[in-house]
Amino acid sequence: MRSAEITRTTAETTISLSVDLDGNGFYEVKTGVGFFDHMLDQLARHSLIDITLRATGDLHIDDHHTVEDCGIALGQALARALGDKRGIRRYGECHLAMDDAQVRCALDLSGRAYLVWNVAFPTQKIGTFDTELVREFFQALATHGGITLHVDMIHGINSHHIAEAAFKAVARALRAAVEHDPRKADAIPSTKGVL
Repeated sequence: MRSAEITRTTAETTISLSVDLDGNGFYEVKTGVGFFDHMLDQLARHSLIDITLRATGDLHIDDHHTVEDCGIALGQALARALGDKRGIRRYGECHLAMDDAQVRCALDLSGRAYLVWNVAFPTQKIGTFDTELVREFFQALATHGGITLHVDMIHGINSHHIAEAAFKAVARALRAAVEHDPRKADAIPSTKGVL
Protein backbone atom coordinates (compact mmCIF):
# COMPACT_ATOMS: atom_id res chain seq x y z
CA MET A 1 0.00 0.00 0.00
CA ARG A 2 1.41 3.35 -1.05
CA SER A 3 -0.43 5.36 1.54
CA ALA A 4 0.38 7.51 4.55
CA GLU A 5 -1.23 9.32 7.45
CA ILE A 6 0.05 12.51 9.01
CA THR A 7 -1.07 14.28 12.16
CA ARG A 8 0.42 17.71 12.68
CA THR A 9 -0.34 19.90 15.69
CA THR A 10 1.17 23.30 16.33
CA ALA A 11 0.12 26.38 18.27
CA GLU A 12 -1.42 27.62 14.99
CA THR A 13 -3.03 24.57 13.36
CA THR A 14 -4.19 21.00 13.90
CA ILE A 15 -4.15 18.80 10.81
CA SER A 16 -5.02 15.17 10.17
CA LEU A 17 -4.34 13.89 6.69
CA SER A 18 -4.31 10.62 4.80
CA VAL A 19 -3.25 9.97 1.21
CA ASP A 20 -3.40 6.93 -1.04
CA LEU A 21 -1.26 7.20 -4.16
CA ASP A 22 -3.14 4.34 -5.82
CA GLY A 23 -6.57 5.84 -5.28
CA ASN A 24 -9.12 7.13 -7.74
CA GLY A 25 -9.14 10.82 -6.83
CA PHE A 26 -11.44 10.60 -3.81
CA TYR A 27 -11.39 13.76 -1.70
CA GLU A 28 -12.82 14.77 1.61
CA VAL A 29 -11.28 18.10 2.54
CA LYS A 30 -12.29 20.55 5.24
CA THR A 31 -9.88 23.34 6.15
CA GLY A 32 -12.30 26.17 6.88
CA VAL A 33 -10.95 28.02 3.83
CA GLY A 34 -13.52 27.55 1.08
CA PHE A 35 -11.46 28.40 -1.99
CA PHE A 36 -8.50 26.35 -0.72
CA ASP A 37 -10.78 23.35 -0.15
CA HIS A 38 -11.89 23.69 -3.77
CA MET A 39 -8.26 23.69 -4.93
CA LEU A 40 -7.35 20.64 -2.84
CA ASP A 41 -10.37 18.84 -4.27
CA GLN A 42 -8.96 19.56 -7.73
CA LEU A 43 -5.54 18.32 -6.66
CA ALA A 44 -6.97 14.99 -5.53
CA ARG A 45 -9.36 14.55 -8.45
CA HIS A 46 -6.79 15.19 -11.15
CA SER A 47 -3.84 13.38 -9.54
CA LEU A 48 -5.99 10.31 -8.70
CA ILE A 49 -4.43 10.51 -5.23
CA ASP A 50 -7.07 10.00 -2.55
CA ILE A 51 -6.87 12.81 -0.01
CA THR A 52 -8.72 13.04 3.30
CA LEU A 53 -7.78 16.19 5.18
CA ARG A 54 -9.16 17.93 8.26
CA ALA A 55 -7.58 21.16 9.40
CA THR A 56 -8.44 23.70 12.05
CA GLY A 57 -6.34 26.80 12.25
CA ASP A 58 -6.11 30.35 13.50
CA LEU A 59 -8.40 31.69 10.77
CA HIS A 60 -9.29 34.63 13.02
CA ILE A 61 -5.80 35.91 12.14
CA ASP A 62 -5.79 34.92 8.45
CA ASP A 63 -5.57 31.84 6.23
CA HIS A 64 -1.77 31.77 5.97
CA HIS A 65 -0.89 29.22 8.66
CA THR A 66 -3.65 26.84 7.64
CA VAL A 67 -2.69 26.87 3.95
CA GLU A 68 1.05 26.59 4.58
CA ASP A 69 0.71 23.85 7.19
CA CYS A 70 -1.55 21.82 4.88
CA GLY A 71 1.21 22.06 2.27
CA ILE A 72 3.76 20.86 4.82
CA ALA A 73 1.59 17.91 5.86
CA LEU A 74 0.74 16.94 2.30
CA GLY A 75 4.39 17.05 1.28
CA GLN A 76 5.33 14.85 4.24
CA ALA A 77 2.53 12.41 3.44
CA LEU A 78 3.55 12.13 -0.22
CA ALA A 79 7.18 11.50 0.72
CA ARG A 80 6.19 8.85 3.25
CA ALA A 81 3.79 7.12 0.84
CA LEU A 82 6.44 7.02 -1.90
CA GLY A 83 8.93 5.26 0.37
CA ASP A 84 12.15 4.52 -1.52
CA LYS A 85 10.39 5.44 -4.80
CA ARG A 86 11.14 2.08 -6.33
CA GLY A 87 9.34 1.54 -9.63
CA ILE A 88 7.89 5.03 -10.09
CA ARG A 89 8.23 7.13 -13.21
CA ARG A 90 9.66 9.99 -11.07
CA TYR A 91 9.07 12.79 -13.59
CA GLY A 92 5.81 14.40 -14.57
CA GLU A 93 4.66 17.32 -16.65
CA CYS A 94 1.45 18.93 -17.78
CA HIS A 95 0.51 21.84 -19.99
CA LEU A 96 -3.00 22.74 -18.87
CA ALA A 97 -5.55 25.15 -20.29
CA MET A 98 -8.50 26.47 -18.32
CA ASP A 99 -10.50 29.08 -20.18
CA ASP A 100 -8.23 32.16 -20.37
CA ALA A 101 -5.45 30.60 -18.29
CA GLN A 102 -2.67 28.30 -19.41
CA VAL A 103 -0.23 26.90 -16.87
CA ARG A 104 2.68 24.53 -17.36
CA CYS A 105 4.09 22.29 -14.63
CA ALA A 106 7.15 20.08 -14.67
CA LEU A 107 8.26 18.19 -11.57
CA ASP A 108 10.80 15.67 -10.36
CA LEU A 109 10.30 13.52 -7.26
CA SER A 110 14.05 13.76 -6.73
CA GLY A 111 14.19 14.27 -2.98
CA ARG A 112 15.72 17.68 -3.72
CA ALA A 113 13.26 20.41 -2.82
CA TYR A 114 13.16 23.37 -5.18
CA LEU A 115 10.37 25.64 -6.36
CA VAL A 116 10.42 27.76 -9.50
CA TRP A 117 7.25 29.88 -9.51
CA ASN A 118 6.49 32.09 -12.49
CA VAL A 119 2.83 32.86 -11.82
CA ALA A 120 1.43 36.37 -11.55
CA PHE A 121 -2.08 36.98 -10.31
CA PRO A 122 -3.88 40.09 -11.57
CA THR A 123 -5.70 40.45 -8.24
CA GLN A 124 -4.64 40.13 -4.62
CA LYS A 125 -7.78 38.23 -3.66
CA ILE A 126 -10.03 35.48 -4.99
CA GLY A 127 -13.10 36.20 -2.93
CA THR A 128 -11.55 36.45 0.55
CA PHE A 129 -8.58 34.22 -0.30
CA ASP A 130 -5.13 35.86 -0.63
CA THR A 131 -3.65 34.84 -3.99
CA GLU A 132 -0.11 34.94 -2.56
CA LEU A 133 -1.04 31.85 -0.52
CA VAL A 134 -1.09 29.71 -3.67
CA ARG A 135 2.68 30.05 -3.88
CA GLU A 136 3.04 29.48 -0.13
CA PHE A 137 1.18 26.18 -0.43
CA PHE A 138 3.34 24.93 -3.30
CA GLN A 139 6.53 26.08 -1.56
CA ALA A 140 5.60 24.03 1.52
CA LEU A 141 4.56 21.04 -0.63
CA ALA A 142 7.84 21.07 -2.57
CA THR A 143 10.01 21.60 0.51
CA HIS A 144 8.47 18.86 2.63
CA GLY A 145 7.81 16.47 -0.25
CA GLY A 146 11.35 16.71 -1.61
CA ILE A 147 9.96 17.80 -4.97
CA THR A 148 11.65 19.87 -7.65
CA LEU A 149 8.62 21.80 -8.84
CA HIS A 150 8.42 24.28 -11.71
CA VAL A 151 5.14 26.11 -12.33
CA ASP A 152 4.90 28.63 -15.16
CA MET A 153 1.91 30.68 -16.21
CA ILE A 154 1.89 31.06 -19.97
CA HIS A 155 -1.01 33.51 -19.85
CA GLY A 156 -4.19 34.28 -17.96
CA ILE A 157 -6.44 37.16 -16.93
CA ASN A 158 -8.71 35.63 -14.26
CA SER A 159 -7.11 34.88 -10.89
CA HIS A 160 -9.50 32.01 -10.09
CA HIS A 161 -8.73 30.34 -13.42
CA ILE A 162 -4.99 30.85 -13.00
CA ALA A 163 -4.96 29.31 -9.52
CA GLU A 164 -7.14 26.39 -10.57
CA ALA A 165 -5.04 25.75 -13.66
CA ALA A 166 -1.93 25.68 -11.45
CA PHE A 167 -3.44 23.14 -9.04
CA LYS A 168 -4.70 20.97 -11.88
CA ALA A 169 -1.39 21.11 -13.76
CA VAL A 170 0.53 20.08 -10.63
CA ALA A 171 -2.02 17.33 -10.02
CA ARG A 172 -1.65 15.90 -13.52
CA ALA A 173 2.14 16.05 -13.29
CA LEU A 174 2.04 14.29 -9.91
CA ARG A 175 -0.22 11.62 -11.35
CA ALA A 176 2.36 10.83 -14.03
CA ALA A 177 5.33 10.95 -11.65
CA VAL A 178 3.96 8.62 -8.95
CA GLU A 179 2.71 6.02 -11.43
CA HIS A 180 4.43 2.66 -11.64
CA ASP A 181 6.77 2.22 -14.57
CA PRO A 182 6.08 -1.32 -15.85
CA ARG A 183 9.44 -1.43 -17.63
CA LYS A 184 11.35 -0.66 -14.41
CA ALA A 185 9.05 -2.00 -11.71
CA ASP A 186 11.84 -2.97 -9.29
CA ALA A 187 14.29 -0.16 -9.99
CA ILE A 188 14.99 3.10 -8.22
CA PRO A 189 14.69 5.67 -11.05
CA SER A 190 18.18 7.11 -10.60
CA THR A 191 21.70 6.18 -11.66
CA LYS A 192 22.69 6.85 -8.02
CA GLY A 193 20.54 3.90 -6.93
CA VAL A 194 18.77 6.04 -4.34
CA LEU A 195 16.45 9.04 -4.31
